[in-house]
Amino acid sequence: MKLKNVLIVVNDMQRAIAFYRELFGLEVLLDNDGNVIMTEGLVLQDAKIWKSFLNQDIIPRNNTCELYFEESDIEGFVKKLESYGEPIEYVNKLMTHSWGQKVVRFYDPDGNLIEVGTPI
Repeated sequence: MKLKNVLIVVNDMQRAIAFYRELFGLEVLLDNDGNVIMTEGLVLQDAKIWKSFLNQDIIPRNNTCELYFEESDIEGFVKKLESYGEPIEYVNKLMTHSWGQKVVRFYDPDGNLIEVGTPI
């Protein structure tokens, strides 16, 4: 068995695509009417489709999982994040863990938790 993708739910597909393209350099591989596969295995799914599959409410900012990215130039990434065209909701600004890794945590526009850290 092999894990192929990680799927997150988004309310505005074009806004989400722009967010992940501009900040993380991800590109669209396949756009299949409400399901978008991006590079690095990220799949964006329209919230209406996801809600119809589950027949339950979607709970943004539920903090039960996160997307984790590594970036050696974390200070440069934070500058890019701070100059992004929309406000960013931080969980924590750039910090250094006791083991020396620098990380920043924030939400994407749809409330999906993201962590960017320096390689360990």
